[in-house]
Amino acid sequence: MKTWTKKLIGTVAVAAFSFGILALSCKAHNGSANVAFAQTAKNAAGTAVSIPQNALSVAESLQTTFRAISTGVLPAVVEVDVTSTQKVQTYNPFDDFPFFFGRPRRNEKNKDDDDRNTREYTQQGLGSGVIVRRNGKTVYVLTNNHVAGDATTIKIKLNDEREFDAKLVGADERMDIALVSFETDDNSITIAKLGDSSAVQQGDICLALGSPLGYFASVTQGIVSATGRSGGKIGSISDFIQTDAAINQGNSGGPLVNIYGEVIGINTWIASQSGGSQGLGFAIPINNIKTAIDQFIEKGRIAYGWLGVQLVEIKDEYKTELGVGASTQGAFASEIFIDSPAVKGGIQAGDFIIAINGRAVKDVDQLVREVGNLPAGEKTVFTVLRGKNKLDITVTIEERTKDVASNNSKLWPGFIASPLSDDARKQLKLDNNVKGVIVTNVQEKSPAAALRLQNGDVITAVNNKKVENVEEFYAALDITRNNEIWFDVYNDGHTISTSHYKLQK
Repeated sequence: MKTWTKKLIGTVAVAAFSFGILALSCKAHNGSANVAFAQTAKNAAGTAVSIPQNALSVAESLQTTFRAISTGVLPAVVEVDVTSTQKVQTYNPFDDFPFFFGRPRRNEKNKDDDDRNTREYTQQGLGSGVIVRRNGKTVYVLTNNHVAGDATTIKIKLNDEREFDAKLVGADERMDIALVSFETDDNSITIAKLGDSSAVQQGDICLALGSPLGYFASVTQGIVSATGRSGGKIGSISDFIQTDAAINQGNSGGPLVNIYGEVIGINTWIASQSGGSQGLGFAIPINNIKTAIDQFIEKGRIAYGWLGVQLVEIKDEYKTELGVGASTQGAFASEIFIDSPAVKGGIQAGDFIIAINGRAVKDVDQLVREVGNLPAGEKTVFTVLRGKNKLDITVTIEERTKDVASNNSKLWPGFIASPLSDDARKQLKLDNNVKGVIVTNVQEKSPAAALRLQNGDVITAVNNKKVENVEEFYAALDITRNNEIWFDVYNDGHTISTSHYKLQK
C-alpha cells in the first residue's frame, strides 16, 4: 500500500511545519556538547531548605521509583557504534580537456574512468539500542534503521562497558527500525521487558534512556505529550509517541519506558529549531515493532501486507463532493492497482474506506499500518462508502514488494479527480457552463499519462456519460463493468475524446 502526500487543488489537507526534523543518529561523540560551569550556592543560614515531611515523602517515593527504573532498565540499554562506507562522485577539472596519451574522455562512459572519479568515505556514528531477546548465545538488540541499517561494522557497548562485535539481522526503512545481534556465553545479560504502547496516555510519566551526544548511559524524564503523532518523514508508517523528556542526537534507538520499567517506544526523531532538544521528541510505539522482531529473526526483513490502493487524506469539501458526508472519518482510495488484491476483491478507485475487520478507520496512517501488519493470505473485510452506498468487501491480502507497489503502469486511473470549485474555475478561467472534474497529480507511466491527460484538464464525460462532480466521476469509472474507458476532456474552449484505454484485468 502507498500513501499520497501531494496537495490536491483545494482538496487534500496539508500542514505546514516550521520546525526542523532530525533523525537522532549518531554523529555525536564523547565531549561533543558545549561545556558550561555551575556555581554552588547556599541559603543565608548555610543549610538545606526546610521541606514539609509529607511533601518530602512524596518526592522521595518518586525519586525511589526513578532510581529503580534506571537501575533495572539501564543494563538492557546499549551504545551502538557503527561505521559505514559511502561512495561519492568527485569532479576532476582535467576531464573537460582532451588527453593525447591514450586516456579516454569521461563522456565516453568508460567504467575505469567512472571508478577513478569515485571516492569511498568512511563515516562513524553513534546511537543507542535496547536488548529485547536472547536465543542461546545470540543476543538481539533493537535500534533504528538510520543508526545501523547501512553500517559496514557494528559494535555494541553494554552498560558495564564490555564491547562486542555485532552484525545486522534485518532493517526496515519504512518503520525505521533495525535488529542487530552479538554472541556471548554470559547468561546474566539483562533483557528489557516490552510494555503495551496501546495503554499509553497523554500525561503519563516516561523516561528516555540512551547515549545522547556521546554521554554514555544517560536517563532523562518527562511525560507523554501526545500519542498518535505523524510526520518527520522517518518511519513513515508509525503513529509516534510524543514526549518532552530530553532527547538529543545519539538517543536514536534507545528505549522510552514507563514507570513500570517497560519499554513503550523506541526514540527516533526530534523537532527542533536549534538542533538540540526543545521538548519535542518522538518514539515509535513498541506495539508497532513486536511482530517485526520475529520477522527479522525468521526472514531478515519485514513482510508487509499489500492491498494495492493509493490513499490520500481529503478535506470536508471533497468528502461532500464524494457523497460520503463531511464529518465521516476514513481513508480515500483515490487510485487502485489494476491487478491488486483490492481489485480482485471488488474495491474501486473512489471508494472511501471507513473500517477494517469491523474496526473504525480514523485516517490514512492508521489504515496503512493495519494493512501492513496483515499477513499474506489473510482474508480481510473492508467497509467502504461508494458514494452514499455502504459495502462490506472481503479481500485476500498479498505480500507487498517494491516492484509491484511502484509499478505506475498498473495504477488506475493514474490521476486524482478534484472538484471544479469556484476558486478552480477562476484559476482555469472557466465559465459556469463547464461541468466536470479537474485532472490533478498525473502519474508518470500511468494509464492517464498514456492517454496524454495533463494536470488542469477538465473531464466532462466518461465513456460518453456526462459527469458533473467527483461522485459521478468515480461511479462512472467502475472497471468491473467496462473493458475499456475513455474520457471527454475540455481544455481552452475545446472538447476532445481521448483514446480508449483497454483494461487488462
